[in-house]
Amino acid sequence: MKRNHKYVLSLIPGLMVLTGNLLGGWWVLLNTFFSLGVLAILENFVHEDKDNEAEEEDWFPDGLLVAHVILQTICIATVVWSTVIHDYSFIQLVMLSLSVGINSGASAIVIAHELIHRKDPKFNVLGQYLLFTAGNIYFFIDHLKVHHKWVGTLKDPATSRYGENVYSFFVRSFTGQIRSAFQVEANRLKSEGKFAWSIRNYVVACALLLGLFYLSMMLVFGWKVLVVLVLQGFFANFLLEYTNYIEHYGLSRNQDERVTEIHSWQTDKVISRFFLIDLSRHADHHYYASKPYHTLKSYESSPLLPGGYVSMIYYALIPPLFFRKIHPLMNKSDSPSGISVSSVQ
Repeated sequence: MKRNHKYVLSLIPGLMVLTGNLLGGWWVLLNTFFSLGVLAILENFVHEDKDNEAEEEDWFPDGLLVAHVILQTICIATVVWSTVIHDYSFIQLVMLSLSVGINSGASAIVIAHELIHRKDPKFNVLGQYLLFTAGNIYFFIDHLKVHHKWVGTLKDPATSRYGENVYSFFVRSFTGQIRSAFQVEANRLKSEGKFAWSIRNYVVACALLLGLFYLSMMLVFGWKVLVVLVLQGFFANFLLEYTNYIEHYGLSRNQDERVTEIHSWQTDKVISRFFLIDLSRHADHHYYASKPYHTLKSYESSPLLPGGYVSMIYYALIPPLFFRKIHPLMNKSDSPSGISVSSVQ
């Protein structure tokens, strides 16, 4: 199978969500069982794919992104429908939200990340739309204007620090990115002689629009729909920050030092590569931020995660296990990744 065609695997979790939404009952666990169960276990046994060959440009890579936009829209619509027509218990509502939230975090936000980096404004709008479906009001601004500029420094809220656990990082990164995104927009508006707290501020506009959307959904469909939408957004954004956590854990650089392939962790595990459209080749993404996902490369000199994105979540959720897994790679001058630990803060 060609490299581009392998990315079709990324649609499977969304199809699992859709199936669970339509069938109802305990089928709502289907995507959670698949993504955090089957895939997480399999990733410990599957091989790596370090192939850097990229295919000639055609319609397929962009077509897949559009397919994700359509599938995410259907997933959100059907979860609302499923919540209305089924008499779910509160536990089932949480499980339903988790299933959809996993897909929103591992699919919608991942695809949005690719789209907002494109130069075509139409793709940017689609990326912002996907972020909205996941309840995210900050990533579009902070990721482009702050994270890529200050990654690996204390000025970047989305860079996890050595010894920091995923829970404290989530709080610090989530709140810090909202503040930094707001400030970027406030500075832009101030330079234009406009008021910072206005709907011209992306963060303010998104927060108001999202609040209005949630309120409308509650008034039309009831409080259970509100619970599901808010919870799925929480789970999606926790997955986003978990991803930020493992992508840059403990790696630092001087502010005047160019970002290179040594400032992000990478993995070539097949499941992480193709279910997450090569987000796992994050080192190359930060080295050349404009490169499309299907052309990203693996570097021998990049820090190598001790597992894939899917399987590493269980270690991250238990901080002592995560530290035991990753610190030995960072505390050796001749680490398996080939980087010097002098770059670790």
